[in-house]
Amino acid sequence: MATSNKKQIVDSKYIISKYMDYVLEHGDYPKTVYKFCKEIKIKEQEFYNFFGSLDNLDKDIWTTLFIETVEVMRKSKEYDDFTSREKMLALFYSFFETLTLNRSYALFALNRYDMPLKSLKQLMGLRIQIKDFAAELIEADNEEKTHKFVKNPITVFSEGAWLQFLFLLNFWKNDESTRFEKTDVAIEKSVNTIFDLFDNTPLSNVIDFGKFLWNEKSNWN
Repeated sequence: MATSNKKQIVDSKYIISKYMDYVLEHGDYPKTVYKFCKEIKIKEQEFYNFFGSLDNLDKDIWTTLFIETVEVMRKSKEYDDFTSREKMLALFYSFFETLTLNRSYALFALNRYDMPLKSLKQLMGLRIQIKDFAAELIEADNEEKTHKFVKNPITVFSEGAWLQFLFLLNFWKNDESTRFEKTDVAIEKSVNTIFDLFDNTPLSNVIDFGKFLWNEKSNWN
């Protein structure tokens, strides 16, 4: 039987995949680029062609998952016809589906340090991506508004989207419901609440969302 001599293409996705496998199989992070490269049988230069350090790789995993999710989402024929609210819903639904496919690594990475703020360092690149996505949505909405006083502040909205994601990420981490159905509910309620606030609609959804969070917090305790 003939053997294949096809050489493995070493690109950023290949290195990320091997890195995630390494972390889960060893239950720890590689100490040096040298040891990691030796383990996965690539040259150090091949690693540095894509990443400046292991810390840089940690951050890039999250941004890569996000960018790939957005790319797939935008290929949908229906996406261009979505409202900004629907696009934000689609983003969170899709991204948390992606995270669920990589849940073992995501949970391991998020629990890497005892101090939550230190664990969030790896999400710095993701923060930029989410804020940019949200800013794009609000800019598009503002273009349709003729009066300046009814336009929504882009900085506030984009920062709110990031804080909203952090809440949902923590919710998803603790969600033990079948197929993470409670996370889907949290996404729907939180996104609708944010957009209702910006649309100056009645606060019934805000109250409903608050009750939902309180009930879930009680369940966790």
